[in-house]
Amino acid sequence: MASYSHDFPFGIMDVVELLHLKVRRRQANSAYVDCPFCNDYRGKMNVNYAKDAWRCNYCGESGGMLSLYTRMNNTTTSDAYREICDALQTGDTYWGASGSTSAEAVRTRGSDESPRSAESGPCGKYYLQIVDQSNLASVQEVHQTLSLLFGMLSLRQTHKEHLMSRKRGLTQAQIKQYGFKSTPPHFICRSLTERLIKNGCTVRGVPGFYQDKNGNWTVNFNSFTSGILIPAVGADGLIHGAQILLDKPMKNENDPADKPGAKYIWFSSSSKNMGTGSGSPLLFLGDLSANTVYITEGLLKGYISHSLMNRTIAATAGANNTAAFDELFRLLAKNGTKLIVEAQDMDKYANENTAKGASKIYLLARKYGMQCRRLTWNPNYKGLDDWQLALKYGDQPKRKEMTFKELYLWGQCGIDAIDKHLETASAHGIPNENVRGYLGLSEKEMSVFSYGGSSELKNILNIQRRPQRFRIYQLDFAKGTQTIPFAFKGYEEMRKAGFLQPPAGKYRLVYEGVVFCPCNAPHEEILGNIRIGFSERMPEGFSGRAVAPSDILELFAEDYRRYFYVDMNGFRQVRFSPFLTKTGKEHMET
Repeated sequence: MASYSHDFPFGIMDVVELLHLKVRRRQANSAYVDCPFCNDYRGKMNVNYAKDAWRCNYCGESGGMLSLYTRMNNTTTSDAYREICDALQTGDTYWGASGSTSAEAVRTRGSDESPRSAESGPCGKYYLQIVDQSNLASVQEVHQTLSLLFGMLSLRQTHKEHLMSRKRGLTQAQIKQYGFKSTPPHFICRSLTERLIKNGCTVRGVPGFYQDKNGNWTVNFNSFTSGILIPAVGADGLIHGAQILLDKPMKNENDPADKPGAKYIWFSSSSKNMGTGSGSPLLFLGDLSANTVYITEGLLKGYISHSLMNRTIAATAGANNTAAFDELFRLLAKNGTKLIVEAQDMDKYANENTAKGASKIYLLARKYGMQCRRLTWNPNYKGLDDWQLALKYGDQPKRKEMTFKELYLWGQCGIDAIDKHLETASAHGIPNENVRGYLGLSEKEMSVFSYGGSSELKNILNIQRRPQRFRIYQLDFAKGTQTIPFAFKGYEEMRKAGFLQPPAGKYRLVYEGVVFCPCNAPHEEILGNIRIGFSERMPEGFSGRAVAPSDILELFAEDYRRYFYVDMNGFRQVRFSPFLTKTGKEHMET
């Protein structure tokens, strides 16, 4: 596999250069560039100059080098070939222009380092070197080697604490059961590999293993890839690969300072001599004969969701990496699975490429005769795991502790609730002189209650509160495949999406009601109580989702109407045109 012949007098990197695609990082036989089709600027498109092919790992688009040119220039294949040849002749470009091979030697190497730079050829152009790669070993060989490797490793205390934190929610027993381990230091990689070979393990063709410059087999761990190893266990119960949750997110050299780096990478040796890529194996946890199987994204998310829900779960590394589901769904249908539950992250409502990945799940389920439905949850939580962790730890939005008076003024209890508060005060041994403060009453209010009872107190308190009418508008996804770029995101994300004000035509009215509030309560406090009240326990007649960012709350009376965008933290007053939204019976049945 040292070289690939071409039928063209140019290679795919010629096309990349002609199209001015931004190269983010280079590997032995491929490069990652910004995708021109989904306009994602994180270098998600892999351009393989050994095979003259490309694929965007984000939007899923793929093809050969001529299709890359034709699609960007809206031309035919024959015209693309002619135009590329003309451009190379006039531009004196040397990316594989010899016609016999894709190119010759380019990058210099350190002893065990990844490629650092490219050698400059004539006219300052780059030459490419195809690094020998090993064919992927058998599933059984990969499993045996990785299983034994994981058995040689330990889990650092800091990594264990992270996995057991409220952010991940795993128990010590679960961590041990799932086999999470810490990546080892670079200086023991050779000895680890030698031990594996002595134990009869195959390392050639196993992702992560490669030959160094002296021809010795070793494994690809270093300080830049330090983190937690997450095994990708397939439906067969075997380890097909692994991801690394990085201690320090990996960023490209030219990335802006505020751009988050990659948190996860595959444990791979695709950039190394005789190394092997990992591909994108899926994770499967649970019963292959389960009636219902949940589909989510992210291997660690899959482990967490499985541990919290005790449901059969399959997960891929990303929303668009759905190819492996074809074989899995065929097997599930054969074993009696009836329902596939799509539980991808909430990004599917805002991002077209993520939505495409979710749609592929429906098509695959239908292909094998299974039903598919979407799991819905509180959109304040991005992923299935986030939602389940919030339920486990009770992290849903809560009201502040209130006295009886505050509860009554906010309509959270009736006047009869004062008797229960008095019983609680007595049970906690609160002295009589402190009971008034415990109830939140003034001296006059306490006196009225003492002599006139709860009915007289009610008359006084009713003067201090007022009804507030309100409406809730939420983004409308009735069309199914429609995405809205700022869905469940903050005010600034809406502005970045090109909207100066919330586009009312994309919303629908989901609720109209009345809440009580103190007469002098500010709008921010009223809105906060509405948001909390519509976060988990929905009132009868409510046809929407839990109130979340991107929703619109309207406060109104006969003499005013005010509209507020629900931001990530707080509210922003906006202009809004409710007559453009869906209303009436239509929205109640959508």
